[in-house]
Amino acid sequence: MSESKGAETFRKERIYLFLLLLTVSATVGLQVWRTLYNNFAVEVAGLNGFENGIVQSIREIPGFLSLLVVYILLIIKEQRMAALSVLILGLGVTLTGLLPTFYGLIFTTLLMSFGFHYFETLNQSLTLQHFDIKITPLVFGRLRSMTAASNVFVGLFVFFLVGLFTYKSLYLVVGILVMIIAGFCFYKKPVTSQGVVQNKGLVLRKQYWLYYTLTFLAGARRQVFVAFAVFLLVKNFDYSVKTITILFLINNVVNYFLSPIIGKAIVRFGERKVLSLEYFSLIFVFLIYAFSNNVMIVGLMYILDHIFFNFGISIRTYFQKIADPKDIAPSMAVGFTINHIAAVLIPALGGWLWLVDYKIPFIAGAVLAFISLVITQFIKTIQNPI
Repeated sequence: MSESKGAETFRKERIYLFLLLLTVSATVGLQVWRTLYNNFAVEVAGLNGFENGIVQSIREIPGFLSLLVVYILLIIKEQRMAALSVLILGLGVTLTGLLPTFYGLIFTTLLMSFGFHYFETLNQSLTLQHFDIKITPLVFGRLRSMTAASNVFVGLFVFFLVGLFTYKSLYLVVGILVMIIAGFCFYKKPVTSQGVVQNKGLVLRKQYWLYYTLTFLAGARRQVFVAFAVFLLVKNFDYSVKTITILFLINNVVNYFLSPIIGKAIVRFGERKVLSLEYFSLIFVFLIYAFSNNVMIVGLMYILDHIFFNFGISIRTYFQKIADPKDIAPSMAVGFTINHIAAVLIPALGGWLWLVDYKIPFIAGAVLAFISLVITQFIKTIQNPI
């Protein structure tokens, strides 16, 4: 089967359409929440810096607890749990505008975050279970592309409507829409067979050590970017809100077109080569963050950073090739938790190091990229069947 023929085939499958609908819904809900949050928290809820920090820390707890989803799957089918997760995300978004207090935001943020993180875990698991190894990278690439398109839509939606409607109204409309779509998907049956029955409970196997290691390093590296890249642009280079928004839109337009190409590159060249290119390039991206004084160059690194983030789907497609098919669902849950360990440690540690010298977190990011490059060479070349 050719790549083009394979691409046309998977787009017609019910499980792909099911995941696409939920992915777009989850992306829109999360992005509206995230885009409006800071202004809503300050202008309506009246949070101070300390309270905002508490809410943001709590937002990462569900990602750290993603492994618990394997126990929920003992009582509910994986496809229905994926739809239910998006419905919970939508409920969290809906209630955000109705509970404009510190404790209200803690509650709604937890709801939204549990829904998003559990859906992401199940989305990855279902994709790996129901698509062939030569098709999976194309599916991940297309889903990432539609995520980028959804982000562009949200950016334009907020830009044009935020002054015309209250935060409460925007959260209500978007949250209810997400819940309606998730409820529709909940009662759908996207696959006629359940495929390989998944192992119940936690699965930790020593033969998956490379997947676990790469997943942890990817999470740590990503947190350096999330916690400090935009902060650097604003604090050291005086980027305005409008400039950051423009960069955000550029990122997502570029990724809309590039993500499917990245999926095809994984199929053609294999995970080791794609990941090696990512990590080799990120060494220089982080070092330029640390040492460049050029406003335009640093902004370009921000865009490149976003592009290389999408190369990370290679870690999951590599796991699909080496894993026992029965281990996919529990291993995705464990992997998501491992990825989020860094979310607890890196921002606080990096913030302390920033006070010593702002360059240190980015140098550390370059070191993490180098270690990842070395570890990646342990990936065995596994040819996709033609």
